[in-house]
Amino acid sequence: MIKIYKYGEVANEEIFARVTPTFNVAEIVSAIIDDVKENKDVALKGYAEQFDGVKLDSLEVSQDEWDEGCKNVDPAFLEILQEASQNIRKFHEKQLRQGFRLEEKDGVVIGQKITPIENVGLYVPGGTASYPSTVLMDAIPAKIAGCKQLVMVTPTKTGKISPDILAAAKVAGVDRIFKVGGAQAIAALAYGTESVPKVDKIVGPGNAFVAEAKKQVFGAVSIDMIAGPSEILIVADNTNKAEHIAADLLSQAEHDKLASAVLVTDSADFAKQVQAELEKQIPQLPRSEIARASIDANGKIIVADDLHKAIEIANEIAPEHLELCVDEPFAYLDEIKHAGSIFMGKYCPEALGDYFAGPNHTLPTSGTARFSSPLSVDDFVKKSQFTYYTKDALSKVADKIQYFANKEGLHAHGISAVIRTKE
Repeated sequence: MIKIYKYGEVANEEIFARVTPTFNVAEIVSAIIDDVKENKDVALKGYAEQFDGVKLDSLEVSQDEWDEGCKNVDPAFLEILQEASQNIRKFHEKQLRQGFRLEEKDGVVIGQKITPIENVGLYVPGGTASYPSTVLMDAIPAKIAGCKQLVMVTPTKTGKISPDILAAAKVAGVDRIFKVGGAQAIAALAYGTESVPKVDKIVGPGNAFVAEAKKQVFGAVSIDMIAGPSEILIVADNTNKAEHIAADLLSQAEHDKLASAVLVTDSADFAKQVQAELEKQIPQLPRSEIARASIDANGKIIVADDLHKAIEIANEIAPEHLELCVDEPFAYLDEIKHAGSIFMGKYCPEALGDYFAGPNHTLPTSGTARFSSPLSVDDFVKKSQFTYYTKDALSKVADKIQYFANKEGLHAHGISAVIRTKE
């Protein structure tokens, strides 16, 4: 059963305690990465047989396989995929940046140019569930940014990729798909194999092994973030229906036994109502075992003095998903400082963001919303600066550059500036 805490009556360390996996996967992941770097496709096929129980003749999804899979998609679901993709595109197109150019006196020109990252790898989980939504959320911003090649990796236990995943990939503009998962897929994208091309950046969520692999290959490639278990925090008063709030908490608890679901409310009676409602709803879920483990181990209901204090608590936790379930949510929006994605009002469940509304669902976890942002078009571009000076312009500042350089003991720096003014 979920625990109820009265803020101020228990230690903050208990209220703000985070979910921390107790197992260490670093050594296992390191060995897998080394194996893939050395043995490439042979290693990938070996891990597919070892971990997924499937023998693969070819790692890449052929165009015929892709087309055939898309034919088997429920037409109603395909329509929903297309509508969701339109919403995601509309939102992310607003994030496109333009470079700038400043022309100063004496012919000086400075500026910044925006260039898409050419090759991006997209990891799509395929373990306890299939996530076509991840394909849309991670691929569409990359294509809007102008990335030249988007390579998707996802595991399979049958030798075939889910038709829903294949259809989402086609809708989102993925270029190539490989039947590879786990840490070995991250290694393949980072270093390349005979089949899998080396990319410049890897995005997408995964289990602890995938997260650790992304951490270890960072530097050889860029990554989006190190994602931890799913999180939801709901700020709600007693004008809500307990069954609504319980359902929202369970929408994240069913992800993973390590997921955390937290309610912060200003009503002790409402806290008890939600606690009781969770006990009614959990047994009805197909993934009830996972939801039960998550709620019992990591779930919390925190009772605060008022909604302003509730938001202070939310800011301290800095959740991945924050639901603000109050009648006038915009009146409180400015008080929220740290959250991955904010869901406003009583009719905006987090699931809207997962699938349909448009804002991205790849979000910072584990408190990193204090300094990190949701996945966006910005993640798929890089910025270069440029500077142009005429001889006259350089002559006017060369002595200042030399003076500054000499202060730092870097005399060759200064000479490189003044030497041009003596010609």
